[in-house]
Amino acid sequence: MTIAAILRTKGGEVVSITAEQTVGDAVALLAERRVGAVPVMAGDAVVGIFSERDVIHAIAAHGGGAMTRSVADTMTAPPITVAPGEAVIGALSLMTRRRIRHLPVVEQARVIGFVSIGDLVKYRIDKIEADAEAMRSYIQSA
Repeated sequence: MTIAAILRTKGGEVVSITAEQTVGDAVALLAERRVGAVPVMAGDAVVGIFSERDVIHAIAAHGGGAMTRSVADTMTAPPITVAPGEAVIGALSLMTRRRIRHLPVVEQARVIGFVSIGDLVKYRIDKIEADAEAMRSYIQSA
């Protein structure tokens, strides 16, 4: 089970934002797309991650003025990324160790996807349930 398998089921659309946009723009995008984080892009390169946690930290530090600050001032950088060939369990381990919930998927210095810890856990649960059903079927047919 690799990250590429998750991207095949999830689709390849990557919603992103640029570092020059405002925190207000980023918050509106998170709300509109109902997502918890987006990669921050400079051309084809991912330069950071902007998440709900970044919003909280910006508001705590700057109050209402946080919404007019740039994403570059508040994003988490440098981003931690994963390759499409990475095992799902390895990516889950990385997320746990680094206490992060989102990973840009990068291939040849280009972002090809974005996965959350929820995506990885769902995939693992689905795989475990499929394996259990196959085992039940095997036992019943024996």
